[in-house]
Amino acid sequence: MELRQLKYFIEVARLEHVTRAAEELLVAQSAVSKQISNLETELGVQLFVREGRNVRLTPIGKAFLERIKKVMAELDQAIQEVNEFMDPELGEIRLGFPHSLAAYTLPIVVSAFREKHPNVSFELRQGMYTQLLRDIIQGEIDLALVSPVPEKHPEVEGHVLFTEDIYALLPPQHVLAKEGSIRLEQLKQEPFVVFRSGFTMRTIVMEACEKAGFTPKIAFEGEETDTIRGLVAAGLGVGLLPAVAINESGPINPAYVKISEPEVTRTVGYITSRSRKLLPAERLFRIFLAEYYHRK
Repeated sequence: MELRQLKYFIEVARLEHVTRAAEELLVAQSAVSKQISNLETELGVQLFVREGRNVRLTPIGKAFLERIKKVMAELDQAIQEVNEFMDPELGEIRLGFPHSLAAYTLPIVVSAFREKHPNVSFELRQGMYTQLLRDIIQGEIDLALVSPVPEKHPEVEGHVLFTEDIYALLPPQHVLAKEGSIRLEQLKQEPFVVFRSGFTMRTIVMEACEKAGFTPKIAFEGEETDTIRGLVAAGLGVGLLPAVAINESGPINPAYVKISEPEVTRTVGYITSRSRKLLPAERLFRIFLAEYYHRK
């Protein structure tokens, strides 16, 4: 079994098309077809079935793919580890992040890190909270900025960098918009603009309202911070967002009011795999994060 065969197999599985895989690999289609055929002969199983011009993995092909992806990830890590051992300043960091940290936290820390380590490169991947956890566990990324930070997870280790307050968002003309702080229960009759299911901020909102003794009436569900901000500013409801969102601005802006009761906060930090040690460049970034937020 050759490394070339495995690379061809992964690319064909990803694209589900031999011709497009050959184009991506910059080789002849016949070369890809031959190597896939040789691989199937060596394994004694059929990895793909044809569907017109496309191909689809067989059940055993799917199982083989999952194993091979892990093997290739380990190989890539081994090569990267050797290279970074010689010079960690030339390493690469595969960093995941959620939408809620994309506009402010991510660019701030990456920019500050690159001022000290300009030759370290980043491969960035945005995803929802559950996807980032899965990517860390499967070795698709090395670290991920997340919020909230998981406290107890069998496969992922959480590192808290800071805790931030969650503020109430109100239309500018709302009767409570000028208050220094409010109790969350004062909004129980208001329509809420929230993130859709699957976003951690939605969970924070629902749990906070439950602590305040009510279930929010949801008027709109969105996926973008700017959408939540804009709809609240337009008077279509109220919402909750973290303090970092105050740094953002748009054509019209909502009012932000501190919540005095109950206390509503979220932790912000990063996660790493418990089963995989960080490479030199990744350790540089971890040390930088700890020092950067310790100084603030």
